[in-house]
Amino acid sequence: MIHTSLDMAGFQCLQAEDAKQAHQMIVDQRPSLILLDWMMPGGVSGVDLCRRLKRDENLAEIPVIMLTARGEEDHKVQGLDAGADDYMTKPFSTRELVSRIKAVLRRANALSGEKTIDANGLILDPVSQRMYTSAAYVKCLNLMVLIATYKLYVERVIASLPVQMLL
Repeated sequence: MIHTSLDMAGFQCLQAEDAKQAHQMIVDQRPSLILLDWMMPGGVSGVDLCRRLKRDENLAEIPVIMLTARGEEDHKVQGLDAGADDYMTKPFSTRELVSRIKAVLRRANALSGEKTIDANGLILDPVSQRMYTSAAYVKCLNLMVLIATYKLYVERVIASLPVQMLL
């Protein structure tokens, strides 16, 4: 139901069966945001997965929203202390979920949108939408750049960026 509602709201969704599959999908796909349930099958909780993600330098900046039936204050504090950016207690409306997702993504973009990305001498500045190399800079239109010598390299860098940075 959540997957369908988010699809209808314009989000592209991936769904994992357990924490192990979720972690692999997160590493491979680098989503813009992660929704985690506290109680996941497979012995690893959503809180444990959240802690693991936040310890990983490459994944720590991906925002996490915990979705759980655990509504006690202590559980909320544990989830937020584990690194979750927001915490929603079931049952909740899909309208509220979509609004919270948008709010978390706005905050995440505001915090990360000012950082340049340096990939072996190829520097992308998402604020000015410019790409710098050792010789000169190239003005980019929405960070979409196709330069013959850098084509494959740039595509890999752009593919690793959160979707919101490409809009």
